[in-house]
Amino acid sequence: MLLIGMFDSPYVRRVAVSMRLLGMAFEHADWSVGRDFDRIRAYNPLGRVPTLVLDDGEALIESGAILDFLDETVGPMRALLPPSGRARRAALRLMALATGAADKAAIQVYEVVFRPEDKRHAPWVARCRSQVEAALAELERLCRTRADQAWLVGDRLSQADVTVTCAFTFLMAALDGVLERSAYPALLAACERCEALPEFQAIRAAWSPPSVAA
Repeated sequence: MLLIGMFDSPYVRRVAVSMRLLGMAFEHADWSVGRDFDRIRAYNPLGRVPTLVLDDGEALIESGAILDFLDETVGPMRALLPPSGRARRAALRLMALATGAADKAAIQVYEVVFRPEDKRHAPWVARCRSQVEAALAELERLCRTRADQAWLVGDRLSQADVTVTCAFTFLMAALDGVLERSAYPALLAACERCEALPEFQAIRAAWSPPSVAA
C-alpha cells in the first residue's frame, strides 16, 4: 500500500500511526499538496491528502474513510474504533472535537499564507480561533474525567487517542504563540503518553507551513 501525504498533517499522521499500531506495512509518498498537487490528483481528483493506494490500485480518500477500511481489514477484535455503544460514541465525539479544531486551525494558517494582508478578514480568523479554543477546552474537560485512566476510551488505546494526539500536536505547532500548552494539562498529559510510544515516534515531521509553490 502507498500512503500519500506529509506527516506534518494530522490527518495523514493519524492514518500512518494507525497503520503502525495495526502492523500494516506501507510505502510513503512524502508529497505536498502544493508542490505535488498534480501528482496527487493522479490518485485523488481533489488533490488532497491523505490518499491510500491499495495494492490492487484502488485509491481511498479522506482519512476517516481510510481509518474505516483499516479497522474493517483487521476485524472488530483489533479495530481501533470501538464497534458500538457508548464507547464508540465517546470516541467519535473526541475525534470530532479534535479534527474540528484542526480544521479551524488550518483555515487560520491558510488565511495568512494565501491571502494578501489587506484581504485578511480579522473577524473570521477570530471566530475560527474561538472555535479551536472551545474544542480544546472541551477536550481538556473530557481528559480530566479520564485522568486516572491510561486511555481516553475503555481500557486500551483507541482511535480517539490517536486522533486527539495527532491533532493536538499539530495545533501546538501550527498555532505556536497563539495557544498555550499549559492551559490544557490533562490533554497534554494524555497526548504525551501517546507521543512516547514507538509508533508515534516513528511517524512525525516538523511543522512546515504550506505555500503556494510548496
